[in-house]
Amino acid sequence: MKKILVLHGINLNMFGKRDAAHYGTITSAEIDARIAAWATGLGVEVECFQTNSEADMVERIHRAHGEQVAAVVINAGAWTHYSYGIADALGILNIPIVEVHMSNIHAREAFRQHSVIAALAKGQICGFGAESYHLGLLAAASLIQDND
Repeated sequence: MKKILVLHGINLNMFGKRDAAHYGTITSAEIDARIAAWATGLGVEVECFQTNSEADMVERIHRAHGEQVAAVVINAGAWTHYSYGIADALGILNIPIVEVHMSNIHAREAFRQHSVIAALAKGQICGFGAESYHLGLLAAASLIQDND
């Protein structure tokens, strides 16, 4: 079974507690439970990982390079806009990367409209709340199938 790594970045453990206008009231645990259910329906294995430490995120991406990870779905949170370290780590991977955001980053503050990850991703999904993760997982599963 193919494995998809879902990465949640800085402050995303606070879903359900912060800025409901942009992120809704769903919690990170509820999102992970939905991701697991969606993965089962798609016939893929999924691992969700969240950290508020940029170093831990980079280390997890490095480990993915040596594992049997077939694709990455990433919501890097605020790191999306400035973390060249995370972007460089993702650039090491030779697998599909799908960038997701719950809010529409292109309709928000100017600094949120730029992603240092976008150039590495096969695509970007944003603005659909938790459904962005579902769409990202669907895209990643489709990309894996296309690569087989």
